[in-house]
Amino acid sequence: MRTVAWQKLVAGMACLGASLLAAQKAAKPAYLNPVLPAEQRAADLVQRMTLEEKASQLVNQARAIPRLGVPAYDWWSEALHGVAVNGTTEFPEPVGLGATFDPEAIHTMAIDISIEARVVHVQAVRNHTNPFHHGLDFWAPNINIFRDPRWGRGQETYGEDPFLTGRMAVAYVTGMQGDNPRYYRTIATPKHYDVHSGPEPTRHKADVTVSKHDEMDTYLPAFRAGIVEGKADSIMCAYNSINGQPACANQFLLDDILRGRWNFQGYVVSDCGAVHDIYSGHHYEPSLAQAVAVSLDRGMDNECIDFDKIVTSDSDYKPYLDAVQEGYLKESDIDRALIRLFTARMKLGMFDPPSKVPYTKIPESELNSPAHRALALQLANESMTLLKNDGVLPLKTAGVKIAVVGPLANQTEVLLGNYNGIPTHTVSILEGLRKEFAGDTIQYVPGTDFLTHGIRPIPRPNGWTQEDLTPDPAALEAAKNADVVIAVAGLTSHLEGEEMKVDEPGFKGGDRTSLEMPAPEEALLESVASAGKPLVVVLTNGSALAVNWANEHANAILDAWYPGEEGGTAVAETLSGRNDPAGRLPVTFYKSVDQLPPFDDYAMKGRTYRYFEGQPLYPFGYGLSYTTFSYSKLAVPEGAVEAGSPAVVEATVTNTGHRTGDEVAQLYLSFPSVPGAPRRALRAFRRVHLAPGASERVRFELDPRAMSMVTEAGEPIVAAGEYTVSVGGGQPDTSAQVVTGRFTVNGTATLPE
Repeated sequence: MRTVAWQKLVAGMACLGASLLAAQKAAKPAYLNPVLPAEQRAADLVQRMTLEEKASQLVNQARAIPRLGVPAYDWWSEALHGVAVNGTTEFPEPVGLGATFDPEAIHTMAIDISIEARVVHVQAVRNHTNPFHHGLDFWAPNINIFRDPRWGRGQETYGEDPFLTGRMAVAYVTGMQGDNPRYYRTIATPKHYDVHSGPEPTRHKADVTVSKHDEMDTYLPAFRAGIVEGKADSIMCAYNSINGQPACANQFLLDDILRGRWNFQGYVVSDCGAVHDIYSGHHYEPSLAQAVAVSLDRGMDNECIDFDKIVTSDSDYKPYLDAVQEGYLKESDIDRALIRLFTARMKLGMFDPPSKVPYTKIPESELNSPAHRALALQLANESMTLLKNDGVLPLKTAGVKIAVVGPLANQTEVLLGNYNGIPTHTVSILEGLRKEFAGDTIQYVPGTDFLTHGIRPIPRPNGWTQEDLTPDPAALEAAKNADVVIAVAGLTSHLEGEEMKVDEPGFKGGDRTSLEMPAPEEALLESVASAGKPLVVVLTNGSALAVNWANEHANAILDAWYPGEEGGTAVAETLSGRNDPAGRLPVTFYKSVDQLPPFDDYAMKGRTYRYFEGQPLYPFGYGLSYTTFSYSKLAVPEGAVEAGSPAVVEATVTNTGHRTGDEVAQLYLSFPSVPGAPRRALRAFRRVHLAPGASERVRFELDPRAMSMVTEAGEPIVAAGEYTVSVGGGQPDTSAQVVTGRFTVNGTATLPE
């Protein structure tokens, strides 16, 4: 059945090219005139369609309309950290990108991704290949706030901080969309709007209660940055309900905030199945026809409904026809949505001669090119986060016997995270070590069967068995015969991820119920440590791990995250000292879940570094280096700053060590005593590269939004009173070296939501 459908699709696509050419040669209607504004062209095209033709364009598998020369188009494409097809460059998973604190590099990465996306699209159109994932609009970035480390999809985000996430969102969106005044290179789609951050098993029916304060202070700022500053032309609404209304039919989010206060002119796409959830999961409407009607009425424009098969009937778009016929939906509401959708397709150049579109002749050699792989390595190196080092690192690259243990050392899939394509080659950690330490003796022993069989774990609903917790004796023997032990351990995207069928101790449905290292890996670490040799732990993970035992007993801990196709090279270069680690934690590492509120409580009290009152294992912004840095000569405004005016803060950072390295200068504000203010908040940062003895003056201009906080009532303001500012290598009152000062703000300014 699928083969017949596929043959029909291919034949139809071949005919469509001829139909479009014929339509262009005839007296050109307005929608085929490249000189006219895109919205005018879209409106002209939509008014020529029948009602059924219109309805067929509202779903992700938009149908061809041969008589108008409209090609079929599948809106579903992914590019979280690389185009999600084979043969493309795969950069580190976004939580690792967050650890770089380098928006400029993320912007360059997004440009490279969008260039590869154009090549993939041209190939697909030319070869009439599978339409899935070959479009030009991409459902990324994921800029939800990683509010709780138990959430399995937190790996897809840039971390727990709204300001850092907002800077990364703007960098990614602007890189993907480009700066051509007429055409987008691709379209970026920030997701999942809004509050979506677990638990995974209940996402299709959960009604999340959120205060106006937490919405404005935590959940919305990154989306605001991506839309208002980044000018994203698309946004994805989430599965869950917020304060009684499903996200894809939420008047406050879609109408009041997005279309109203932010003046969003692009289109809204639903998460896949989210519109159906309005009826079947949330029971917000009594029929599917009413569900699609309320969603379209409140601002959703394109429904993702079938994303794993080619639809050959009208089953996906028929509810829209039913909604019109039953009086729940006006045809003018459909027209409004379609004008937005076809405006986007016009801006992507889909109805113009290829000669007029600047992105149609990108050479195919750009796919996973040497330059793109080099950037993947740069970002992987920048993401490496050194959590502990008693001096054992960096390792000598000659005359050292190294024992490598852990099943993840010799695997590559773990490095790619999720929502990924498959590169032409992925460097495993073991491969990277053997290349970097070529003159040394490396013995590899997995040490445990856990995660060895294609990474996918074997369900253990009754807990760990003694067999799970016993190491291969060969691992201990290898450790005894080595000068140093490198243990690669942690998590994979088969343990944590999106709505997964995982039933392992510590994991549930893609989420985590514990922050500890899986017990078989912890047992392996304890076993090889008993050999008495220096132990270096390399973590793979997309979320915080409570590595309490390793923190007490290992000599060094390096967090590699899910570092992409060049991850093995980056790990090896960091262990050897070729790369000075300068990744900084984009999430708080807690000691256990006992330090956290319930997972299904979305209030921010007690969560993230901004509201957590306890002592973490490692704080947000933390990370060590092989060199040392100092801060001096802090300059803050001398006189009072008028509310609504910017404030300039400067400091000097100096490399006081003996190695060249990067430092991430972080600026935190503490606010006047106004109910609703966080303990402190990151409000500026800059990654700097310094040779030994070199200094650089870093300058931060804090605009009114950077100086703002949110009142208990949910009002963004610049409050009157005294502000404490710190600039340094991490948060104040931690082990980070910082300089601290104060300045005063006169008056109060209310900011737009």
